[in-house]
Amino acid sequence: MEITSKESSWKKEEEEEEEAKIQIYKYIFGFAEAAVIKCAIELQIADAIESHGSPMTLSQLSSALNCSPSLLFRILRFLVHRGIFKQQTTTESPIAYSHTPLSRMLTTMAPLLLLENSPTMVAPWHNLSAKVKADAAGHSNLFEAAHGKDIWSYAAANPAFNTLFNEGLGCNARVVTLPAILGSCRDMFNGVGSLVDVGGGNGTTLSLLVKACPWMKGINFDLPNVVNTSQEYEGVQHVGGSMFDYVPKADAAFFMWILHAWDDEECIKILKNCKEAIPENTGKVIIVDTVMDEKEENKMLLDIRLTLDIMLMTRFRKGRERTGEEWANLLKKAGFSRCIITPIVGVVPSIIQAFSS
Repeated sequence: MEITSKESSWKKEEEEEEEAKIQIYKYIFGFAEAAVIKCAIELQIADAIESHGSPMTLSQLSSALNCSPSLLFRILRFLVHRGIFKQQTTTESPIAYSHTPLSRMLTTMAPLLLLENSPTMVAPWHNLSAKVKADAAGHSNLFEAAHGKDIWSYAAANPAFNTLFNEGLGCNARVVTLPAILGSCRDMFNGVGSLVDVGGGNGTTLSLLVKACPWMKGINFDLPNVVNTSQEYEGVQHVGGSMFDYVPKADAAFFMWILHAWDDEECIKILKNCKEAIPENTGKVIIVDTVMDEKEENKMLLDIRLTLDIMLMTRFRKGRERTGEEWANLLKKAGFSRCIITPIVGVVPSIIQAFSS
């Protein structure tokens, strides 16, 4: 019997509806994946396997972690299904658990995951619809609505969160972003004798840059409550202050995941302060930040960038991710004559270099 195009269309719609009935549960329980991964970090499953030096049975793991074997089995089953840990057969047991590349990231990226899934950071997400409704009336700040202070004031008043925040961002730089930058774009630091990291947090990023480029001296510039609790690093000077008032003088200014938190007017003010701080003819600004491109072929990278854009809505009053054209226009308005945007293979941000001549 010949199937007409209309019947084929109906059949396709039915299949899509059936798939949607299953797929919807992915969104209903979207929070569960992060919660289970957070549980794995808090239990230190990855650390136990790493310390053991070989695959571990359920009995060995539950003993090492002092937890329920039956509940731990269910947690591990969930994680193995997602490629976080794997099962294999050993001489001791038909089932033992070992690392995958993703499970090893649980150890190295744990500070960032614990930060982003902390009650403090999750609370603003629950009022996202209020942001969308109220924004036209004056750019509401969901973090401030949830906690009574903006994120910077909250960090200044809460030392434990201040540490969590800076350790989370520092681990992201140390594990993912900086190795990619130094592996493919180290030459952009050639001839830079001094580098000021604007909004540099606890100095982790700058310390690694200075170590990799020993000809540079570093100035870690951030709010006083941030730099006052930062450890000392060789070749790095901590300076407290506000980038809206001034930027310390250096051959180049560096930003990592900073400017996307501010609107164009605020960014222009910050960038003009940078322009005054760097040499007129040889100075430059190096920005490591997201460049939005909806034609991005890597759908996973695009999904992360789109998520980051929504995250900014929950955290800052006017923050957003920008396209390449928007970055170029922003830098032009700040007085920079040209810019070069370089994607970094395999990571979320790109490198944007801005020159005043």
